[in-house]
Amino acid sequence: MPKLRVMVVADGDPDPQAMRRAGTSDDGSRSVVIAADGGAHAAEAAGWLPDLIVGDADSLSDSDVERFRALGVSVDLHPPEKDQSDTDLALDAALARGAAEIRLTGALGGPRIEHAIANLLLLADPRLDGGDVAIERGNSTIRRIGTGDGPGSIEIHGTAGDFVSLLPLDAEVAGITTDGLRYALTDETLTLGPTRGLSNELLGERASVHTARGRVLVVHTPRPDHRRGRS
Repeated sequence: MPKLRVMVVADGDPDPQAMRRAGTSDDGSRSVVIAADGGAHAAEAAGWLPDLIVGDADSLSDSDVERFRALGVSVDLHPPEKDQSDTDLALDAALARGAAEIRLTGALGGPRIEHAIANLLLLADPRLDGGDVAIERGNSTIRRIGTGDGPGSIEIHGTAGDFVSLLPLDAEVAGITTDGLRYALTDETLTLGPTRGLSNELLGERASVHTARGRVLVVHTPRPDHRRGRS
């Protein structure tokens, strides 16, 4: 049975390029599309009719809701006064469907920076331990690996000079070993806060990151030029 891949479209800074990449599985099949409230408009504009819309509909009019329902889209409405963001609810819906792969788009940018921060921190949710979850924006992909007390690993494919940043989600991420990155780590520890893991680089077309304990964001950003250095 093929793995279920879900694209969650938030209502931050819609990015058609990221949605095109996130909306298609490796085998070319269409992802299940779950829109967080006004993310439904962004998904539709990019050519993806949502399978489900979830949220409080503060970015959708009554006529929008009825139009989407008439198109066969399921709509799960929640009261405005709630304990979770619309994107969090959409992530819940993806997990409830048994998604093996989850790609979030539109999760960054937008007029309120706290929503972007909250969406990044969603990747620290222990329910995602061991899962294949990423935020897509432009050419950049933000993945998370590891668990609170267990290992994680990832392979990165790109071009020499691409940026790769390792940003801890837990207070301490231990046993980090990299291969194929300019600034190598060997059984080392990164802690939450300091920027030591920022702006590493691919040496070739492939690199790997392994951890012994702790959750970490692995951010891969292709770079067209070859300027070096950190800022």
